[in-house]
Formats: sequence, C-alpha cells, structure tokens
Amino acid sequence: MEMCAPWSSEGMIPQLLSAESNIAMNIVLNDKFSKPAPMFLDDSFRKWARIREFVPPFGIKGQDNLIKAILSVTKEYRLTPALDSLHCRRCIIVGNGGVLANKSLGSRIDDYDIVVRLNSAPVKGFERDVGSKTTLRITYPEGAMQRPEQYERDSLFVLAGFKWQDFKWLKYIVYKERVSVQYQGLNGTLERETAAEVSASDGFWKSVATRVPKEPPEIRILNPYFIQEAAFTLIGLPFNNGLMGRGNIPTLGSVAVTMALHGCDEVAVAGFGYDMNTPNAPLHYYETVRMAAIKESWTHNIQREKEFLRKLVKARVITDLSSGI
Repeated sequence: MEMCAPWSSEGMIPQLLSAESNIAMNIVLNDKFSKPAPMFLDDSFRKWARIREFVPPFGIKGQDNLIKAILSVTKEYRLTPALDSLHCRRCIIVGNGGVLANKSLGSRIDDYDIVVRLNSAPVKGFERDVGSKTTLRITYPEGAMQRPEQYERDSLFVLAGFKWQDFKWLKYIVYKERVSVQYQGLNGTLERETAAEVSASDGFWKSVATRVPKEPPEIRILNPYFIQEAAFTLIGLPFNNGLMGRGNIPTLGSVAVTMALHGCDEVAVAGFGYDMNTPNAPLHYYETVRMAAIKESWTHNIQREKEFLRKLVKARVITDLSSGI
C-alpha cells in the first residue's frame, strides 16, 4: 500500500485501507469485504447481530454474563487515545514463523504505529529480527505467556475467545482471582494447574497462564466477528452450522490480519508462511519444533489460508516483509 486514506469523522472509523487498496480488496475478495467493525468488544456488544447468533469462536452466544462482568471492570474498549487520534494508522502483524530468523527486520517492524504479536512469541533476545515494540498481544489461554516477567510494558493484552472457557478464564484474570484448571496431560490423565480458591471449568488442551500482569484497563476482548469473517467469508472454510469443526478454524495470524484490514490504513505482515516442502525447517523463530508439526493440526487449513494471504500480497493489499507467504 502506497498511501494512507483519510479517517472518517463518524466514530473515528477508518475508511478501510488506502483508497487504492480498498478497491483491490474488493476485487480480490469479490466484494465480500465491507462495513467497518470495532476491534474490541464494548458495552454495546449485545447489539451486534453478526456475532449474537453464533457460539464461540464465531460469536458470543451464551457468553453475555461473562463478557458483561469483564467489561464492567476493564472499562476500556478502544486503542490508546494516541493511536485512536492517528490520521494514518500503519499496522504490522508479526507472526511466529521461522522465516523471521536472521532477517534483521527488527527496526522496520518497530517503525509501524501498531505492532501486533501473537500468543507467547518472545521479544527479548530476538530484537534484531522481530523488533522490540509491542502494541497488542493477541492470545487465548493456552497460548498466553505463563511467566509474568515475559510480558511487555505499555502493551494491551487481547483475548481471542475460541471457547466459552476462555471467557471464564479471562474473568478470573481480570478480577485477579486465583485460577485453577484441569487440562489433558500428555499421558491422557487430568492434571491440575494450581490449588483453587476459584475453579475454572475443564476444556483447556494444555496448561494455561494463571496470572497476567496487566491492570484491567490494559485488557481487551477481540471482536469475534474477525474469526467468523476470516473463516467463512475471506478464507472460505467449512461453515459446519457455525460450529467449531475439523479444518474450519483460522489461525490467529489470519484473524489478526482480518482485524487489521478493518482497523488500519496500511497493513504489513512478517513471520508468516509455512513451507511444507521443508519439513525439517524451524516452525517458529524461537524454538526447535520442525515444520512437519503443523500437519498435526486438525483445526486449521493451512493451504486455504496461504491462498488467501497470497491474494492479498499479490494485490498489494498487504505487504509481506519477510517474503514467506
């Protein structure tokens, strides 16, 4: 994208992307992309018809009381005032891919207004390749950093809720209650994370963070419409009656890109792309897990997502700094 579009004076909603990119977006997606959408849930979330009729991860059905309880404490539903006031919002989604290693993209990443990071991808020790700036960290309970010292200061913690237990977990985090959860251990047995004052329900597929060192105003809930739109409208995953099923859950990276297409004037990505032809290559820039591991995922359709992202790059709707897509 070459230039920023002016912002709408109505509710501080951006005119989606630059004018040139907005046209390209609708050509690439056959006019499927339209209408502004708020990044985060606010106290009017019940009025949003597009998410009201779907259960998580594609909506909020059945979660009204939990979400209301969370929002009553966080009381902040937007970006920071400084970011909200920008006339040109330049965003980059930093993926966790091994393609980032040894690219020295850190300074270019830090140059963006909004730097979005995913799950527990570390920054410390990898600044040369991934930068040092974090504006938003989007995650779900199983993906959240488990050690408080790992969290960056001055960043927003954003929950992407994929199941109802995720919202219950966030309520405990926001209210600073002790979290106790059971999860399926490697040997198939149920393991308990910590002694309980308050018990969270089962339903997590691995150990989860029991504390997030953020004050309530630094916590947000990602609009689940982005999960719904990424899955069914943009990528074209199976609808499955609006329920989570095999191969119909978009990766968090594609969800974050969808969010940015709505909320930013310029969108870039780095650290995206899985090369299945190199099964022994590092899957992530920060660990030794190999590329072949992604084939074990039953929820994602990596090939469909790659096709979607390639269309966006080819049409210059988004920029791929690490050339992995």
